[in-house]
Amino acid sequence: MSQWKQIQQLEIRLLEHVDYLYDDNFPMDIRQGLASWLEAQDWDTAANDESMAATLFSSLLSQLERVRSQEQNFLQRHNMKIIHQQLQMKYASNPAVMARVISTCLREERRILSSACMQEQGPLEKSLQNSVALERQKNMDNRVGLIRGSVQLMDQAVKYIEDMQDDFDFRYKTLQSRESSDRNSEMMKQEVTRLQEILNRLDFKRKEILSKMDIVVKEIDDLVSSQLNPELQDWKRRQQIAAIGGPLLTGLDQLQGWFTVTAQSLFQIKRQLDKLGELVVKVTYESDPIPQQKPQLEERVKYLIYHLIKSSFVVEKQPCMPTHPQKPLIIKTGVQFTTKVRLLVKLPEVDYQLKVKTTFDKDLPPGRVSRQFFILTNNTKVMDIEDYSNGCLSVEFRHLQLKEKKYINGTKGTEGLLSVTEELHSLSFEACFTVQGLTIDLETCSLPLVVISNVSQLPGGWASVMWYNLLTDEPKNLAFFGNPPRASWSQLSEVLSWQFSTFAGRGLNKEQLSMLGEKLFGQHASCTDFQVSWSKFSKENIPGKPFSFWMWLDSILELIKKHLLPVWNEDYIMGFVSKEMERTLLKDRDSGTFLLRFSESHLGGITFTWVERGDNGDVKFNSVEPYTKNRLSALPFADIIRDYKVISDGVVPENPLKFLYPDIPKDEAFGRLYNSQPSKVHPYIPSTLIPISELRSNSVTTPTSCQSPEPPMTPGEFDMLSEQLCFDIDTMSSPYSE
Repeated sequence: MSQWKQIQQLEIRLLEHVDYLYDDNFPMDIRQGLASWLEAQDWDTAANDESMAATLFSSLLSQLERVRSQEQNFLQRHNMKIIHQQLQMKYASNPAVMARVISTCLREERRILSSACMQEQGPLEKSLQNSVALERQKNMDNRVGLIRGSVQLMDQAVKYIEDMQDDFDFRYKTLQSRESSDRNSEMMKQEVTRLQEILNRLDFKRKEILSKMDIVVKEIDDLVSSQLNPELQDWKRRQQIAAIGGPLLTGLDQLQGWFTVTAQSLFQIKRQLDKLGELVVKVTYESDPIPQQKPQLEERVKYLIYHLIKSSFVVEKQPCMPTHPQKPLIIKTGVQFTTKVRLLVKLPEVDYQLKVKTTFDKDLPPGRVSRQFFILTNNTKVMDIEDYSNGCLSVEFRHLQLKEKKYINGTKGTEGLLSVTEELHSLSFEACFTVQGLTIDLETCSLPLVVISNVSQLPGGWASVMWYNLLTDEPKNLAFFGNPPRASWSQLSEVLSWQFSTFAGRGLNKEQLSMLGEKLFGQHASCTDFQVSWSKFSKENIPGKPFSFWMWLDSILELIKKHLLPVWNEDYIMGFVSKEMERTLLKDRDSGTFLLRFSESHLGGITFTWVERGDNGDVKFNSVEPYTKNRLSALPFADIIRDYKVISDGVVPENPLKFLYPDIPKDEAFGRLYNSQPSKVHPYIPSTLIPISELRSNSVTTPTSCQSPEPPMTPGEFDMLSEQLCFDIDTMSSPYSE
């Protein structure tokens, strides 16, 4: 079943996440109309290959035109035409951007599907869902709505006071213009009495409106401190978790709505107070409440506006290199990276353009000895209003680049006890503007960054990013790795599963996570409550191996992503089973039953082991030398399974692999993954690479190791080897024949 068909069968809650992925950058009409074609292309590679991206862009436009020509619905044909034109305008000059957009959408779809397939959510995802419970959101909507309604009613009350005061002012001036001889008349006395009544009523209404304002301002203050700021912190925490592979980040538009309505209510109250101040100039009296209460109220309103807008300045997209969109917060010197900041408040017109300046490592801890960097490219841009953001201001820095500072003696700064990938840095954003007489200084910062100078440091950098964002919600604890906290296995295993979901399309099940836990803690450890140190996870070598646990796991992720994705997504790779468990699983199975597991001794290697039963009932286990990226670049893994041959003691070469564990016939499992396309080169006879091993007799150890040549043999090489073995293939029988 195609990925898109699986998506359409999801429950409504998850479909809402899918809907969030698609906009004008990549309309869902294209995803629907070109579903199979889109899923068959390598968008990840195209995102970093301009030539390939241009080819795919041209093909996409052709495919879209084909679909449009076949569409019967006139309106749909019209929509397709508009989309075709928009894509040309948007991506013709930079098709790699389109490839990145599509790659991200397909990857997030896989992540959503993976989360739907998991039998049980991990503790992190559960806590995130609880923190954004629908009931709490409804409560926020209600409170914000009530505040807006109360402020609008106060607008009417201020207008009523203004009309009443105008009436009083007119009557008072009329009375003053009368002749002094008329002032003792009965009519004049009645008018004076009427004026006193109006003044008393005016005094009552002024006190009433000030009291209501005080109540609403207190309500806004409580809303901001008890709910709005916690919601913002919750979103920032979810942004951290999403950055390391967790659930798709949503909720910013909702936050923006709450911030904007709250700010608009405060601005409206400020205008009401300004209006009351104007009324005092015209009419005032002894014990007038406005001069007494207005200054204090005005200061509170200004304070709330100032801090609300300051807190609404957020990093919408954390710094990320376009070449590694799935690993944000790692920056390589000399490579461009992007980031985006946004103001969650729709402002009245500001008095000048709002410029945002970026600064690197502004907040380094005092006395810290560190490498130092500066931003090589333009670090100042003007915020602009984006249509999709409902009038809010944002700015995206797309071409930032870092360069390391050199010292007078030509050396770089010392790194102390921390490695390059444990040394954290920050990117700050600053702006200043004036709105309605208020000068507001804006400042926010990215999550801590890891700066690398070589791509080989990327795995270590990503380990640091994961560890930090898993274990702290502090936005800039740059000294974190001076004494990094431990992680519980329940936390860490969930994040590791997310890595497979993000990079390989399918997360890890309970059995696979349990196997990983045994790898980390030992076979007899109860993984549930175990605490993992940073050193054990990323720095210490696995006993008897020249690499750490994370380096081993990261190499497997890379192998899956580049060479094993179809087989992995079919759930055919058992993965992390130990050699001992492997024997236990295979010993009672039919001869030729095999399973696939990742090598424990090689970085980025996969092997298969099959069981072989002798005539006397003896059980023998054979494991092939692990296939690494070099071998898998020459031949797809499914084809290796199909064509694999063994030469043993002069016996006719034959494929010993019959059943994928537990009992699935090999061709039934892998048949649709075989590369059976005929050669397009004529008039040559098609050639095929044949993976072949020589099984050496070994009566001492099991499982037996089968060494296979690298790369696999061509048919010609196989014939030459057969001649050198000096046996008659036509007359010999094979022990593998049935």
